[in-house]
Amino acid sequence: MDTVISLDKIVKNYYIGSIVVEALRSVDIEIKRNEYVAIMGPSGSGKSTLMNLVGCLDTPTSGTYILNGTDVSKMEDNQLAEIRNREIGFIFQTFNLLPRYTALENVTLPLIYAGAHKTERVQRAKETLTSVGLSDRMDHKPNELSGGQRQRVAVARALVNHPSLILADEPTGNLDSKTSLDIMRLFGQIHELGNTIIIVTHEDFIARYAHRIIHLLDGKVESVEVNEHPDK
Repeated sequence: MDTVISLDKIVKNYYIGSIVVEALRSVDIEIKRNEYVAIMGPSGSGKSTLMNLVGCLDTPTSGTYILNGTDVSKMEDNQLAEIRNREIGFIFQTFNLLPRYTALENVTLPLIYAGAHKTERVQRAKETLTSVGLSDRMDHKPNELSGGQRQRVAVARALVNHPSLILADEPTGNLDSKTSLDIMRLFGQIHELGNTIIIVTHEDFIARYAHRIIHLLDGKVESVEVNEHPDK
């Protein structure tokens, strides 16, 4: 099984005047292709900082990050943007959909950045929206959709470029419990199709859907738990 993510001795410091805040302290993590991993930890544990680094939204102070065979540790912003669009599908708690665009238009956005032809963009976006159960909602704008439907649009947008990694930050944070279960079942289906998924969450019942749970505390990996019987 190929390695998608390899973090080696990752350190991330923030500087506030003369004060050094050690957000991540020598973190080592390896994630294989088609793994389903949850990252957990209390507020201030380093979850958000780790997600930003894994998602190529930031670079480490020191250490090495290999993403799908490419060292992204010291890349410039424009290089990171290219890697993000090609390798990573993001799903956020707040959906991050453009309100004036239809579901179909929102899902085509990553393909525009990738330079795909319009015919291909529309075809792939339609196929992906159908795969997440929204074939009858493609022409609806976000304010015409329920919270669960909006998150499904966000999932489709994350999938449409066939990325190496799906990175979800509190994906059920704005959803009720029934809709949260629906979305987590959808994640299970996406994983079964061969996708590598990382979910950042503070909710234990959400983490239980993952096959491995990485617990952070004070900027370090406190423990790694193998979940033999993930929820379905």
